[in-house]
Amino acid sequence: MVFRFVKLVWCVLVLASVCLATSTSSSSDHTNNWAVLVSASRYWFNYRHMANTLGMYRTVKRLGIPDSQIILMLSDDVACNPRNSFPGTVYANADRKLDLYGERVEVDYRGYEVSVESFIRLLTGRHSPSTPLSKRLLTDDRSNVFVYLTGHGGDEFLKFQDNEEISAFDLADAFEQMWEKKRYNRMLFMVDTCEANTMYSKIYSPNILATGSAELGEPSFSHHNDPEIGVSVIDSFTHHLLSFMEGLNKTSSATFEDLFATYDKNVIRSSAGFRTDLFPVSLSSTKLTDFFGGVAQVDVIIPSSVPSAGSTGAPLDAANRPNQREIHIREGLALGQARRCQDVAKDSFVIQKNPIVGSDAVGQRAQIDRRSLCWILLGVGAGGMAWCYGVATAITLQVWLAGRWIRSFKPPEVRRAEGPRARA
Repeated sequence: MVFRFVKLVWCVLVLASVCLATSTSSSSDHTNNWAVLVSASRYWFNYRHMANTLGMYRTVKRLGIPDSQIILMLSDDVACNPRNSFPGTVYANADRKLDLYGERVEVDYRGYEVSVESFIRLLTGRHSPSTPLSKRLLTDDRSNVFVYLTGHGGDEFLKFQDNEEISAFDLADAFEQMWEKKRYNRMLFMVDTCEANTMYSKIYSPNILATGSAELGEPSFSHHNDPEIGVSVIDSFTHHLLSFMEGLNKTSSATFEDLFATYDKNVIRSSAGFRTDLFPVSLSSTKLTDFFGGVAQVDVIIPSSVPSAGSTGAPLDAANRPNQREIHIREGLALGQARRCQDVAKDSFVIQKNPIVGSDAVGQRAQIDRRSLCWILLGVGAGGMAWCYGVATAITLQVWLAGRWIRSFKPPEVRRAEGPRARA
């Protein structure tokens, strides 16, 4: 009797440890990064705010986030302004070596589209049916989201277009809606404005790391002027961030602890701060590329109908390649990326993207592998339990496990529609 009891306890411990390890590993990873970059002001004398945002835009693109996963909101009234001595350009440095506007800037919201309403709708996903996919934040609970705001502000508010304001309470409630709707895994909120640190003081949702340029009662200063342009070209806080990020690449191991350690009031000229009490991971183990870098989102599959190079002794040529190629683009990709994906489809492979919103083929395959391992070990554990309780129990447990195993491969929205009993 004692021996049978020991075997039962062993089975229960094995099952519990496997399920715990699997759930932990699947919840801590993220499969995609998104950026929301907002210049909330307009008019020529706010040149620096547009330069701030375009500088951040260039950085996240350089580190690997594609345009399809960047939402750029600009007044877009600077590059072609009659006062601009260098038409069609935006510079963030007086030496004017780098044009931030260039030919590859995809502005999603411009002019009067940049409003508090459009920003809140973007975050919470409450769009009208006519809103194109390129103007939607198509994230899920596996997405890391970087939100950057710059403009004129004050104690717990930020002005939009010198016409309206968004408060710290509005922002906190929008983030909470995102969390309740599973629209982010972790979030980095960054704001560059006067008294910026008050903008994240009301946030109460989990998994958010926040940083700002100035404390309550402090202004956020511009960095320098360009005499030929005639206005300030960048703010000091954003200039400091971009200078630090310029030394990074896609494989950099620099962490937020490294970045925040460089905050110096003598350099930035204001008391830049950060808030970590809502963030579940230590700064020393959170890489900057977890928010600023890109994450692979495709799975390349060689069709079974195409002979491999090893089977014929010769590499594939154009005659052996399949005539039909499919590109399954995850729902939510912008039309611009869709055109780029069509160009990629000219090769000999089929690039398949999972149509489930916010899930990609690589992430789904990793989940399938973890599920398979979990259910195999669960089956072994069930056999051990059956050893204790007989054949009838074995059959019952195996039938139940088989049903759960099959359901675990169903897409998340199908399992949600079937109800709690169908979730694995």
